[in-house]
This record gives sequence, C-alpha cells and structure tokens, in this order.
Amino acid sequence: MRALMEFFEWIGSGVQMTLRTLRHLPNLPRQWKQLVDQCLFMGYATVPLVGILSVFIGAVLSLQIGYSILDFGAKQYIGTIVGLSMVRELSPVMTAVMVTGRVGSAVTAELSSMKVYQEVDALRTMNIPPERFLVMPRLAAIVLVMPILLMVSVITGWMGGQLVCQFVPWIDLTPQAYYYSLKGIMTVDDVTDGLIKAELFGIGILLISSHIGLRTSGGPREIGAAVTRAVVVCIIFVLIFDYFITNILI
Repeated sequence: MRALMEFFEWIGSGVQMTLRTLRHLPNLPRQWKQLVDQCLFMGYATVPLVGILSVFIGAVLSLQIGYSILDFGAKQYIGTIVGLSMVRELSPVMTAVMVTGRVGSAVTAELSSMKVYQEVDALRTMNIPPERFLVMPRLAAIVLVMPILLMVSVITGWMGGQLVCQFVPWIDLTPQAYYYSLKGIMTVDDVTDGLIKAELFGIGILLISSHIGLRTSGGPREIGAAVTRAVVVCIIFVLIFDYFITNILI
C-alpha cells in the first residue's frame, strides 16, 4: 500500500511540474538562446546516431521480409511493408529509445547534479522557478527536434531497405520497383501518425527525465542512480504508451 501511495505521489508531482512548466510558456521568446542551445544539443549529435541505427533496421527488415515472402512470389511488396513499418512503428519507437539514451540521460544527469549541489535551491532563493529556467526550454526544444529526427529515421530506414533489395542477389528488386510499391500505399495519414507518436514520446521522455532529475536527493552517488532510473522508466513508458497510442490511431 505504501509503494502504491508513493507511486501516485510521484505521478502527482510530475503533473504539477508539467503544469508549472506550461504556465511559463509565454516567457519562451525571452529564452531563445537557451532554446537554440538545447535544439543543437538534442539534434546535432543525435541525428547521425538515429540515421545509422535506422539504416540497419531497414536493412534487416528487408532481409527478414524478403526471406519470408520470397517463396510466395511477392517480393515486390517488400517496399510497402518496410515503408509502413518504419513510418508507423519502428522509426518512432527507435528514435524515442535513442533520444532516451542520448538526451533523457543527459537531462537527468544535469538536473540531478544541480539538485544535489543545491543549485536548484539557489534558483528558488532568487525567485527563479526551476521549471521556467531548466525545463521549459528543453521541452520546447524536444518538440522542435523530434519531427526532424523521425524523418531522418524514416528516410534512412527506407534507404537501408532499398539497398538490401538491390544488392542481395536472391532478392534482386530494383529501386524503381521498391519505391513504387512503397509510394503506392503510403498516405499522409501514415506519416502524421508517426509524427504524433514521435512528439508524444519526446515530450514524455523529457518530462520524465526532468522530473526524476529535480527530485533527486542525497549525495553524488544518487546522480548515477537517477540517470539509470530515468532511462529505465522512459523506455518502459515508450513501450507501454506505444501500444495505447497505436490502438487509438489505427
């Protein structure tokens, strides 16, 4: 019972932090330098990682699909399956996992160290809400960056699948046939669903990481524990929330 009460208290404090952060959104134009810095931090180093990961995901997906349907003479549909799988499911989830490891862990480490070394308390003493100074620019940055990361993941995933179809001898599907089957069934709604997923995942990851970081207490050892906890909670959140948002969007 005590663990359940602590869980609900944790959820409640997270909702309060989110509401306080949103209340300070009108102040965002005055913090545009922080916003730009956070966009560069979240996007610049994450784009290559997302691209490399997605190329090989698309390649492996094409191999598996090609092996499964080759006997049925349906290899021309590989592009369709890879395209829809990447844009609706794999790209949003894998991008969110990469953002968790690259951005969520860094945000938690920074905020938890500030909390442990009483820099957050110093901000409150100066009547500067931590949510406005520390959380809001990061939240706005993740909203701007996630669509870019998703599209990089989708495009590189498609390219990885196309390269496998073109150069693996037992598949031997031309790029024209691959992209024709991909384009024939892909709709704007599919891309929109992927973008919605990516945005919601990014917002959730940022809020969870910030919340855990700002609630850290104790000594330096707690910083590492907070980072580990944030990564685990964010990945669990992404996988569970993915089911429910997929069920709604279908």
